[in-house]
Amino acid sequence: MKTRVQPLLGAALLILSAWITGCNKPADTASSTDPGKFQGVIKIGEFASLTGKEAAFGISSHNGTQLAIDELNAAGGVLGKELKLLTEDDQSKAGEPATVVRKLITRENVVAILGEVASSRSLEAAPICQQNKIPMISPSSTNPRVTEIGDYIFRVCFIDPFQGTVMANFAKNSLKAKSVAILTDVKADYSMGLAKFFKERFVADGGKVLAEQSYSGGDKDFKAQLTSIKASNPDGLFIPGYYTDVGLILSQAKELGIQFPMFGGDGWESTKLIEISGAAAEGMFFSTHYSPELESAVAKTFVQKYQARYKEEPDAMAALGYDSAFILVEAIRKAGSTEGSKIRDVLASTKDFMGVTGKTTIDAQRNVSKPAVILTIKQGKFKYVETIAP
Repeated sequence: MKTRVQPLLGAALLILSAWITGCNKPADTASSTDPGKFQGVIKIGEFASLTGKEAAFGISSHNGTQLAIDELNAAGGVLGKELKLLTEDDQSKAGEPATVVRKLITRENVVAILGEVASSRSLEAAPICQQNKIPMISPSSTNPRVTEIGDYIFRVCFIDPFQGTVMANFAKNSLKAKSVAILTDVKADYSMGLAKFFKERFVADGGKVLAEQSYSGGDKDFKAQLTSIKASNPDGLFIPGYYTDVGLILSQAKELGIQFPMFGGDGWESTKLIEISGAAAEGMFFSTHYSPELESAVAKTFVQKYQARYKEEPDAMAALGYDSAFILVEAIRKAGSTEGSKIRDVLASTKDFMGVTGKTTIDAQRNVSKPAVILTIKQGKFKYVETIAP
């Protein structure tokens, strides 16, 4: 089912601003730099890929998160205390998430963890949070296994069974593809899971998968796989990878004269993809969680604030980072406590929270059901195509 997103009336913005105002105590009228404003500090941990091959994702997510924390502090913090975001760089490397999250919990005594974007890195850190009974919210890890780790692990994005279905339907209905090839990153849980769910739906709907090829994230030469895919002559190529690899894949596909459309998931969404691939990305498609072209009052205000601070448009990772921070702090406020179990219980009951990326209700599996946005690349820019509801 396809629906155009309808403008969310001013009420949406009022909902968001009202609860922020509700965090203020009568005495909280001083500026955020007034040392008498707060009676203590609440530490929130964040782990993100601020360097390494997926740094664009981590930086965007962190920027959105930091913007939210600063807004909340300017509005009076929560429980009369200042929010302090402690961010650790996992360098886009396996092994680092466990190290930095353990540090945040045992050395810094954070009350909750925000992160990561990449599913593989969230899967590495989540067991540590679960073991220590520290709530963790992933802004945008879409692999279903992330929240299956335990009852302290949450997310605020849709999951890959839905995203895979969305792209299978898009390939069939919008691209009119009767056959496809799939090129998967075998080192990424995100890529493997999304490929699986896409294939299941596409085949179930009568489509044919003519070729399946793989690579390892960080590879530089994809011509052997692309040559084999070209020979199978599919109607399209599904590439559920991250922008660093996808940019090279698109460039090399163009060099090989491949003409059929290529499309993927939210791992594509970075301006770095266009920098890497150049004109080769023109006319390609991907699914994601949000577009700055959406016309809700909350989204418009967020875009204005983000642009004023960072001098660029926010992407989905920034928007989800922003929403994850607000949802966490709202849970702390409602719990009236920084105790992990109490925060967890309130997070689990989150219902109809109106954020930048839409309405968030957390289900019994600690996942959310949200629409997906389809974007295309046109004249070197990401452009909104359509919204597909769950």
